[in-house]
Amino acid sequence: MKVLFVFFVPSGGVETLNRQRCEALRNYGIHASCLYYSWGSGLQNAADFPIYITNEDDEIKKILDEGQYNVVVVITDHHTFPRFRNLGYNGKFILEIQGFGSREMAQSQLTEALPFVNQYASGLLHPPTPYIEEIFQTIYPHVPRFYFPNCFNSETFKYQEQPKPDHPIIAWLGRMEDNKNWREFLNIGYQLSYYIPNLEMWMFEDKNLSIPSEREKFMQVISQLRLEDNLVLHSNVPNVQMQYYYSSIGDSGGLMCSTSKVEGGPLSVLEAMSCRCPVLATHSDGVAVSIRHNDTGKNYNLGDVPGAVTEALELMQDTVLRERIRDNAQALLLTEFNTDVYCRNFIHMLYNI
Repeated sequence: MKVLFVFFVPSGGVETLNRQRCEALRNYGIHASCLYYSWGSGLQNAADFPIYITNEDDEIKKILDEGQYNVVVVITDHHTFPRFRNLGYNGKFILEIQGFGSREMAQSQLTEALPFVNQYASGLLHPPTPYIEEIFQTIYPHVPRFYFPNCFNSETFKYQEQPKPDHPIIAWLGRMEDNKNWREFLNIGYQLSYYIPNLEMWMFEDKNLSIPSEREKFMQVISQLRLEDNLVLHSNVPNVQMQYYYSSIGDSGGLMCSTSKVEGGPLSVLEAMSCRCPVLATHSDGVAVSIRHNDTGKNYNLGDVPGAVTEALELMQDTVLRERIRDNAQALLLTEFNTDVYCRNFIHMLYNI
């Protein structure tokens, strides 16, 4: 069987997910490829399966004709369905949602997609995300729905022993946009530095996807909080190198902070867990599947910066709790996010649409 994954740009969590599941599905006889409509920084990550970059109809038609795909999994962009039909593709479509930002955006976009989904989609796919599942049930009650955790290869992306950093580090990863909530991370770091004066803050981003107006606000907040000496920005770090950063952050006595307002199934959280970097995260839907309070990580309520600081201090200072969380997080990846479980779920979906 042949599958094509389609998305706008190879960057962030979707690029990581596509790369890992294409490699894993091959072991089960599923030949998967990826099509992205434009260039992205994720192309610097090595892959040994077909990846196409084009938004030209004649080139896409050639890919579809030569690929003879049984199923096309379209991530987010429901307008792809009629476009590919008009280009001669006659196989099945699946609409996959990895996240839409705000609930309001998800409701709006998925309502707009209703006629496209009803006419073209054979199934709907998403990682366990309560607000997406609720919208799917309401808007698409008759379309087959499938939800299971994203896969993560903890054998190839894992803890790497590094020289211990001189200072504790807290980290954040995402796009400079409102939903990723970079402002809350800066405020958490600012307040946490009162208790830990030598605290370092590392932020990882894809600068190519940065919204100029949001970036201007970001720089203003850094100046207002006087964080210039604490903050280090990393842009477009190759994914394979991130395991060394996460490992160093964990060994520094620090943590990763996921401040998103709403999330689907963020791969960055799983990456940190695999590298023994404990995670402090908001209660943001899909994150709750992997971050279970005081078991596999720490949770705090969105907007509660003092509460987040309290949880961060406990995570950084209570060594017994910290080590238990690091151990439990790694164990969870092996049982609930491993690639074999994902492949079996994915194949079950393919044969039930």
